[in-house]
Amino acid sequence: MPAVARQDRRMITVYAYKGCDTCRKALKWLVEKKIPHEVKAIRETPPTVAELKSAVAAFGGDLRPLFNTSGGDYRELGLKDKLPGMTSDAAVALLSKNGNLVKRPFVTGKGVVLAGFKPDEWAKVLG
Repeated sequence: MPAVARQDRRMITVYAYKGCDTCRKALKWLVEKKIPHEVKAIRETPPTVAELKSAVAAFGGDLRPLFNTSGGDYRELGLKDKLPGMTSDAAVALLSKNGNLVKRPFVTGKGVVLAGFKPDEWAKVLG
């Protein structure tokens, strides 16, 4: 379930990967809905520590929704076993340095935090 606060129609930031089909679907959805947004390449420019801390808070302290659990980097780093014992600060530091670890698309801005793309949830949050 996405963490939300009411969003105005100003710009949101969408962290996406151009090779990700889900990201392409999400960006197409935003264009169709005429929702103003800025796109950042998640691998080259991961979300900031501040954005990630805000997301952790929005998800009630749950770190797992922020991680791309199906990604190779997640598996290679053994995060399935490490994440439960990881502090929020350690997880945020890791995510802020490796965009491959972040669940994508990752949306932030104007009181909204979304990780992953589920059209019904996005419609509720972004209208």
